[in-house]
Amino acid sequence: MPSVLFVCTANICRSPMASALLRCKVAPLPDATSWRIDSAGVWTEPGNPAAEKGQMVLDEYWGLDLSEYRSQCVSWELLCQFNLILVMEYGHKEALRVEFPELTDRIFLLNEMVGLNEEVWEPYGGTMAVYYDTARELDQ
Repeated sequence: MPSVLFVCTANICRSPMASALLRCKVAPLPDATSWRIDSAGVWTEPGNPAAEKGQMVLDEYWGLDLSEYRSQCVSWELLCQFNLILVMEYGHKEALRVEFPELTDRIFLLNEMVGLNEEVWEPYGGTMAVYYDTARELDQ
């Protein structure tokens, strides 16, 4: 079963948006129901809703609803359930690879998947335009 976990810091902006956008891209595929797509944070409290501006941007531009989303923490048990773990920042990648060396071959910077070596910047506290730019980068 294909499985992708997106990881950011607080699990309320980038990773929930990325997981929602990938679910949208996978939905038309014949094997869409066999995919597992989720997100988590390296430094978060479980149960927080997605950032309001992120919810608004995904709803307005992509028609995606994150109103029921709640954050969760990275853990060994969670990471082991995914065959691909995509992080937003170099620090996330390094921290996960140090803490979970057995999973190093599954952990990559998200933009490495498209041949880039750059981070996805944190939109938290930014304007709607900043959230839109981040969502558009994630979507691409």
